Amino acid sequence: MQDEDFTEDTGRPSKTKQKEAMHELRDLGAELVELSVGQLKRINLPENLFDAVRDCQKITAHGARRRQIQYLGKLMRGVDDEPIRAGLAMLRGESSAETARLHRLERFRVRLLEDEAVLAEIAALWPAVDLQHLRTLRRNALKEKENNKPPKNFRAIFQILQELDQKGAPPAEEDGDE
Repeated sequence: MQDEDFTEDTGRPSKTKQKEAMHELRDLGAELVELSVGQLKRINLPENLFDAVRDCQKITAHGARRRQIQYLGKLMRGVDDEPIRAGLAMLRGESSAETARLHRLERFRVRLLEDEAVLAEIAALWPAVDLQHLRTLRRNALKEKENNKPPKNFRAIFQILQELDQKGAPPAEEDGDE
């Protein structure tokens, strides 16, 4: 019978669980402070939270920064944290959709290096592409590979494909032969 006295359910989380949740929110706020302004804007934070994060990024004194991070945790109690967590996962590349998108762009890059005809596909998907620049990067990337040089142009092709994809995403999958 004594066990029943201690297992009484009051319908609310214990004080320990509440503290753990607050610490998680504070840690999430600290993670937001480490992001750049562009990354913060991609997450679509509420205005007051965005301003508090920007203020914390400007603070250099350790104690003041710690207090501001505590304040961020307090502000986050009134905000749905799931979209923020999803945005952070996307920025870290942990989201499966983001990973699939990057793999698709990587396949595009590899196919482009193998066959210049892929430029027509790219032009069809992204009409705003500078084909001449992309053709030059392809040629230079092939020379780099041939001469065992660092893959500067190889990376540049991927960056261009990423920029194009972010401006206007093509269909989910464009080819089935791999």
